[in-house]
Amino acid sequence: MKMKSLRYMLTALGLLACLAASAQVDKRDVRRGNRQFRKEDYKEADISYRKALVKDSTSFAANYNLASTLYRQGNAQEAAAQLQKIAQAASLSPNAPDYYFNLGDCALAQQDWNTAIQAFQQVLLRNPGDMEAKENLAYAKLMQQDQEGGGGGQDQNQDQDQNQNQDQQNQDQNQDQDQQNQDQNQNQDQQEQDQNQGQGQQPVKISPQQAQQMLQAIQAKEKETQEKVKKAEAEAAKSRQKEKNW
Repeated sequence: MKMKSLRYMLTALGLLACLAASAQVDKRDVRRGNRQFRKEDYKEADISYRKALVKDSTSFAANYNLASTLYRQGNAQEAAAQLQKIAQAASLSPNAPDYYFNLGDCALAQQDWNTAIQAFQQVLLRNPGDMEAKENLAYAKLMQQDQEGGGGGQDQNQDQDQNQNQDQQNQDQNQDQDQQNQDQNQNQDQQEQDQNQGQGQQPVKISPQQAQQMLQAIQAKEKETQEKVKKAEAEAAKSRQKEKNW
């Protein structure tokens, strides 16, 4: 739903100019402001209406039209403050529906949904058939519901984000712990492997008795070998002698 813009401003200016005369406001300043407003020269209209208010700060016309000028210049907050200055007089005025409609539009521009709802309800109390006021009232209520629902949704999203962050932290901690355990197991296996290899490379210790037996076996082997050599030499010499005797 699209927010409705301020209405009745241009049509109300002529009527308010008449009210200005009855309130003894300088008609020239108000009328000059009206002409400038119609030409969309809002800065000059602003000056003219303020001049009128200097002469009569309670002027319904000058305050109302100045609020219109401020709104058109994009200053909805100051426009609403200007309208509040004539709230009591406006509520008793025949122009009360227009006043509350414009007050509601200023509230919509500031996203002050509660004030907008109250203002458009005042319009419908005085003019139940105002379709634009009904549309703006429905729009303000919808935006208020979205704002309230969005706030809850934001809290829910924050809780969800916190849970996700906590789960991620737990997952990271578990992964770090698993990696640490794996590294410890690998280090332990490597130490055991190195220890086994070191034990395999250590020299075999033998007793003195075993050493003596090994030495005797070596000596016996050498003696046997020497006897075989001597026997072979003797047989060779004997053979040469036989050949010589022939």
